[in-house]
Amino acid sequence: MTTKATIATIGQYVDQEVLIEGWLWNKRFSGKIGFLNLRDGTGFIQGVIAKQDVPEELFATAKGLTQETSIRVTGTVRAEERAASGYELNVTGVEVVAVTLDYPITPKEHGVDFLMDNRHLWIRSPRQRAILKIRAEIIRGMRDYLDNSGFTQIDPPILTPSSAEGTTNLFEIEYVNGEPAYLSQSGQLYMEAAALALGKVYSFGPTFRAEKSKTRKHMIEFWMIEPEMAYVTHAENMQIQEAFVKHIIRWVLEHCPQELKTLERDTEQLWKVVNEKFPVITYKEAVQILQDKGHDFPYGEDFGAPHETELTNHFDLPVFVEKWPADIKAFYMQPDPDDPTVVLGADLLAPEGYGEIIGGSQRIHDYDLLKSRYEEHELGESYNWYLDLRQYGTVPHSGFGIGLERTIAWICGIDHVRETIMMPRLLYRLYP
Repeated sequence: MTTKATIATIGQYVDQEVLIEGWLWNKRFSGKIGFLNLRDGTGFIQGVIAKQDVPEELFATAKGLTQETSIRVTGTVRAEERAASGYELNVTGVEVVAVTLDYPITPKEHGVDFLMDNRHLWIRSPRQRAILKIRAEIIRGMRDYLDNSGFTQIDPPILTPSSAEGTTNLFEIEYVNGEPAYLSQSGQLYMEAAALALGKVYSFGPTFRAEKSKTRKHMIEFWMIEPEMAYVTHAENMQIQEAFVKHIIRWVLEHCPQELKTLERDTEQLWKVVNEKFPVITYKEAVQILQDKGHDFPYGEDFGAPHETELTNHFDLPVFVEKWPADIKAFYMQPDPDDPTVVLGADLLAPEGYGEIIGGSQRIHDYDLLKSRYEEHELGESYNWYLDLRQYGTVPHSGFGIGLERTIAWICGIDHVRETIMMPRLLYRLYP
């Protein structure tokens, strides 16, 4: 009896006949034997068909298959150590569901622009499938940590009356009453309100930045996870971030070994991150390291990609850079009581040149101090509700935001964030 199976579960059916419903990724024939590379969405497997073992018509059908033709294939599963999946299929039947002609993405090299124009098809490739699979598992790992650590997911609005951090790179739209509204850059301020109601909360959703940046780390639309915690200090916040990141990486290592292998990712480097303590340095110390290494970097500036790379190469691990100058950080960050010119905030820089993946801080909880910051930044009445949080039941609290796509790029070891999401929205393209 033939059993319907998936490639992901094929190891359960060794020496049994199964039916795989999927597509032909590619093929190779040599004389009287053919090799069909099949995919079904759960993975890839090689099917072997021998002319002497099947009817002549079936062999001819298999030989005539075109790339991405959808097919149902029957065959006997056998273990094969040399195969990427660990198994092969001795093909005994092929049923064509729909013929594909002139599939545009062939095994030859294609330029990035061409692949991006055909992103809806490119995601079928082994590499892109592996990245999207790891993306899904990273999300599962993030939720697993937070949901099992007492956090409650809260969904903040995507339409907001103003910027969360007073920046100008906003997507403005017209609200139904004719007033301006903006696509959210962050759910943080709303998460602070939620934390005072539920203690520990997080949001997970899309955010939008109308930045005119073409770097490999920037997108117009990306996803953020933003935890917020009442009665949590800056130091505790960093401890939680470290445990969170280590949990995510361990989760991917345990759940996506085949996908990491497809991407040829150096998993030893990832295990090192899991097993070693993250260094913590101050912004002042970071500037000194850069200057000692020959960078003409003045105190009071933000880091660029070369500076982040230099710092992480110095430690070969994710590194927290804390206590930044207050002048270059957001209005809501708590000043250091020992030095009010710097704030109790930190950025977590990922190694191997990937740079900042997390920004976090202890938030100002004093009403008078926050009100004075309002006046300094001329924030206006749209933030009055946020000021209420310091008037009615204020407590010390902290939080952070982690960019999903940058985290995926780092864990996967890929060069550009455009491969980390199904349909990337970049400065120079909206299609497809």
